[in-house]
Amino acid sequence: MTDEWRGWREAAQTALYGDEGFYRSPLRTPEGPAGHFRTSVHASPLFAAAVARLLAGIARELDTGTLALVDVGAGRGELLTGVLAALPEGLEVVPYAVEVAARPPGLDPRIEWCAEPPAGVTGVLFANEWLDNVPAEVAEADADGVPRYVQVRTSDGAERLGEPVAGADAAWLERWWPLSAPGERAEIGRPRDAVWARAVGCVAAGLAVAVDYAHVRGARPPFGTLTGFRGGREVRPVPDGSRDLTAHVALDACAAAVPYASAELTDQRTVLRRLGVGGGRPPLGLAATDPAGYVSALAAAGEAAELTARGGLGDFGWLLHRVGLPEHG
Repeated sequence: MTDEWRGWREAAQTALYGDEGFYRSPLRTPEGPAGHFRTSVHASPLFAAAVARLLAGIARELDTGTLALVDVGAGRGELLTGVLAALPEGLEVVPYAVEVAARPPGLDPRIEWCAEPPAGVTGVLFANEWLDNVPAEVAEADADGVPRYVQVRTSDGAERLGEPVAGADAAWLERWWPLSAPGERAEIGRPRDAVWARAVGCVAAGLAVAVDYAHVRGARPPFGTLTGFRGGREVRPVPDGSRDLTAHVALDACAAAVPYASAELTDQRTVLRRLGVGGGRPPLGLAATDPAGYVSALAAAGEAAELTARGGLGDFGWLLHRVGLPEHG
């Protein structure tokens, strides 16, 4: 990569999705994203099983035995693999993995690998930790409180302030993340709103779900959340292609970008408990009558507790859009 100053959106786009970018280059990430950060999918098969139950519920509402499952930002297909293994009898799922990287070897042949979500699907579109990797401009209020674009040097992550934020970006900041005090920062989520609206538009009937690190207006972090991950550790956000670059998502803005579909904005703890992922310990008496079953149930309870923990995965935001379904469903 050339050593030059760029806006964060352009720099991150090249660093993540360019020919030698973090998500495209098998030399940089031979083990895939899972080698650098751990999502709910990797934490426990209970997550995929919950998504399978979510699919089953949508199938009942649509009165059909066949649904599509579109996994946007599919990694190496881990979620789809887990869901296919957990499907209830009688439910057929047509799985699509949407990913910029090449199809991994040995993946279930039922999974269709594609660069864009298919149009007109009936079923569930699921985006787990995808929107946080959609590059966005970074803004910072200068000494006079004027929001300016932050420029970054691609080689080392050094930053400087550029031109004042203007146009549609300024309007987005004013509505969703106003800055005033010198040094306050924001990630301008307008590109995320746009790609999410396009993704939801691919669903003819069913559910579109975004799961991510999130915040809402009134509780925005004062200095933004841009950071990097490499080798399982949080590192400085340097757009050189060697690491993941991520920033939390203004999911309330994403919800407003799809005005035609009803939206529920909640947290992972709430949704997973609704889908039967608890966290309660098995009764101690089971240890005497079925020791192996007790150990298995205890392990599952621990995994469920991690998926729903306050201050951890349980705080992840869930945005659910119902498309062509009764609002009360």
